[in-house]
Amino acid sequence: MRRNYLRLLCCSMLGASLALVACGGSGSSSTSSGGSTQTTTSSNGNVNVMLSDDSAQDWATIGVKVLGISLTPQGGGSAVSVYQAAEASAPIVNLEQLDQIGEILGNATVPQGAYTGATLTVSANPSDILLVTSADPEAGFPEPAGATIPANQIEVQGANGGSSVSLNIKLQSPLMVSASGSNALDLEFDLDNPAFLVEHYAAGTSSPIWAVNFNGVVRHRPIANIAHFMLRDLFGSVTAVAADNSSLTISREFPTEPAASPETPVSTAQSLQINADSTNGTIFYDMDAKTKTVIKDFSTLAASIVGKQIRVNARYQPDGALVAVRIWASTSFNTVWFNPEGHVLSANASTGVLTVQNEDGQPQPVTIDSNTQFFFHDRGGKSPIGTGAAFLSNIVRGFKVEVNVVDPLANPLVAGTVNIEQAHFSGAISAASSAGFTYTRNFANSSDDYTITLGYIASSTANGTDASGNAISGYKWWYFTYPTQADTGANAVSDFVTVANGSANFGGTVPPQVVWGDSYAVWNDPANPNGWSVAWTVIQPTPLPKGTVSTPFAATSSGGTFAMTVSGGVNPVVIDLSAAANSATLVFQVDKSNGVVTISQQDITTSSGMSTVSAALAAGVPVKVYGVPQSDGSIRAYVLIYFTGTLPQ
Repeated sequence: MRRNYLRLLCCSMLGASLALVACGGSGSSSTSSGGSTQTTTSSNGNVNVMLSDDSAQDWATIGVKVLGISLTPQGGGSAVSVYQAAEASAPIVNLEQLDQIGEILGNATVPQGAYTGATLTVSANPSDILLVTSADPEAGFPEPAGATIPANQIEVQGANGGSSVSLNIKLQSPLMVSASGSNALDLEFDLDNPAFLVEHYAAGTSSPIWAVNFNGVVRHRPIANIAHFMLRDLFGSVTAVAADNSSLTISREFPTEPAASPETPVSTAQSLQINADSTNGTIFYDMDAKTKTVIKDFSTLAASIVGKQIRVNARYQPDGALVAVRIWASTSFNTVWFNPEGHVLSANASTGVLTVQNEDGQPQPVTIDSNTQFFFHDRGGKSPIGTGAAFLSNIVRGFKVEVNVVDPLANPLVAGTVNIEQAHFSGAISAASSAGFTYTRNFANSSDDYTITLGYIASSTANGTDASGNAISGYKWWYFTYPTQADTGANAVSDFVTVANGSANFGGTVPPQVVWGDSYAVWNDPANPNGWSVAWTVIQPTPLPKGTVSTPFAATSSGGTFAMTVSGGVNPVVIDLSAAANSATLVFQVDKSNGVVTISQQDITTSSGMSTVSAALAAGVPVKVYGVPQSDGSIRAYVLIYFTGTLPQ
């Protein structure tokens, strides 16, 4: 089958990111970590623990239990725990819902200083891994739509008979924790890495075994500005209102995975403080009374909101404080949970129906009427950018949205508001020029296909900061392989055009291999009032058809090359492997012996790793390559998988 590595619905960091955000202020305050209350002093800093990731077309749920997270001090010393959960009570977090959107797990108090590594521990019990296929997987996917993969078809790599897997991640740059200011640590889980979920078939069976490989798919990418880091709606039970009515304290809750009917919360020992927006106001929805008000403090709610279930759309402030943009409240958890939040499956302006894939992998149609308002978070989320069904023509499959329905008991459901959390376009790139470029995206359901030409944001538009913290304006892009090396400035567009027009050709019946990308768009930029403009693009590695080595591997000063052929093709294509530190091609050896699948990462930056790969890539060896087509017709490889032992079906 064709892997869905590049067929992402939405992505930015392009990986399931574990973001440990170190923040706080001077003085002292109480925080909670693993259920214990600690005191922040001038020698400590707060760490808000979050998860985020990318998304893929084939899966609605990739659920994991995070058991522990710790930081490694620079120069050695004991690891500092920032999150700890009991295996039995740890919530399952659906990573598929978190493309560039953080899921807050809780808070911790951490001694000031520099940290150069992190250790992440996840449950390795197959019953703690929840895999649910999407409502419309790509053609050729081996599992039916909306199916939950049984635990006996899940095999976790690296457990070695234990119940957990611990991943040690070296930080690209130290995390500096202080009692003031804000820092962010982003550890990316590359969910769509071809080695993360590998399907194999036992002899005589038609159902695949899914080998889950956590090793080698996590990396560090710095976050320049915590205030730009978007959070997923969070759930909790209100435990207190501050004496000055400026904030709420909630006991953190998670939805049950897989969803129950009615949905019930999973309680935790973590607590969070949520501030009202004292400047712009927080939109407050009473879901039981069906009312909407704008509040700048909680004085009118202090007597009634304690004990209520709430859903919060919150934003980080530069100092790390959480401010609520919207709050939904009810006596029932199911009522606040029900409002659909997920990826758009279809947007039909003619019928006025928006279909969102919920966490169960099921399509949820919602009617858009003349009163439905659309919001976009990147423009403050306070004023609507459009109203009514006609605006659906501006939305394509893959957008991430949160829908607030007027009445959760109504049939059909009618949307009061649609908050566009992520506006992403992706697909095969063509006709790249100084004015813009065209995306062509095809799905298993052809009615979801789109071809769209997009322009760049204005050169004067602020667009974040670079890896050194310098402000960026205008369009930027980078290779998925090198996420911290953005191409910015006056030459960014011309450089992108050169790269985006690369291609490789196997000939025969195999279509040309072109450059794929994923772009984040913003609304109402000066370059395109009342429309979308591209702020940045990630050049993604194109998945080549499975093939075999035709010309054995030959080492070069920068790595090495080999040629491969594919079924139906008549031309060998050169594959270029890089051995450069911090940007080397990811190489995985997949063995299957006696029904057991083993995935081993080979580090070609070392002499031993290079020797192993060089010896393995002999003529006739089956390979799977993901890379970027170049202007000379070669492929710059990001991921290489080669197979030994019993070959995959």
